[in-house]
Amino acid sequence: MSEPGLFKRSIAELIGTYVLVFLGTGSVVTTVLLIQGTSSIPGNTFNVGIDIAAWFAIGIAFGLAIIAMIYAFGHISGTHINPAVSIALWATGRFPAKDMLGYIIAQLIGASLASFTIVAILGSRAVATGLGATGMFDGVSYGQAILCEAVATFFLMLTIMGSAVDKRAPSGFAGLAIGLVVAADIIVVGNITGSSLNPARTFGPYLAEFVMGGTNFWWQFPIYIVGPIVGALVAALLYDFVAGTKEAS
Repeated sequence: MSEPGLFKRSIAELIGTYVLVFLGTGSVVTTVLLIQGTSSIPGNTFNVGIDIAAWFAIGIAFGLAIIAMIYAFGHISGTHINPAVSIALWATGRFPAKDMLGYIIAQLIGASLASFTIVAILGSRAVATGLGATGMFDGVSYGQAILCEAVATFFLMLTIMGSAVDKRAPSGFAGLAIGLVVAADIIVVGNITGSSLNPARTFGPYLAEFVMGGTNFWWQFPIYIVGPIVGALVAALLYDFVAGTKEAS
């Protein structure tokens, strides 16, 4: 198979630099805003009680969970664990339409059961915390939230395509790469939209919170459908174009 042309290789460099600068400098901006939010600066409500160390811990927890599940079930189901990923793989001809509905239903059920299990273990005090439901933070508009989720999911899907889908990728590292990019996404944009990147991840807490008499977050759910799906589709289609993976198949 021939090497991609200069134009495609240049696009790959453009995307890679974009991801680097967004996540790298984004982490600086987020840290500064969080630190400022703890001071007496009038009108600054960016800090909602979670500091940068806590965001780091949350990001690592999600990342480790994804790493573990990819290595546990990647050879069985592909470990999509995300409707946006399943849809993107279907759109690029890598996942059969007949299986997609079953995967998405399973993902939604799994996320919901996890949230209800947390309530069963911790009781009403867990509901009072919002069950980790994702939502727009102060000063973020609906459109900005959708864009944020789309960009962050783009990074995730791009990593999936390059490390797990493309057969030319070094074997054995997909789980680590995917888990780490999720952790980076959460650290940078967690204080903007909650960094869902995944309609199922948002659906589960929303459902359990609503059923158990907590906050009704459903008016924000379109953010976590449109953003992740658009981001995943753009990443998958763009990767195929740049890497020539569909041409080689």
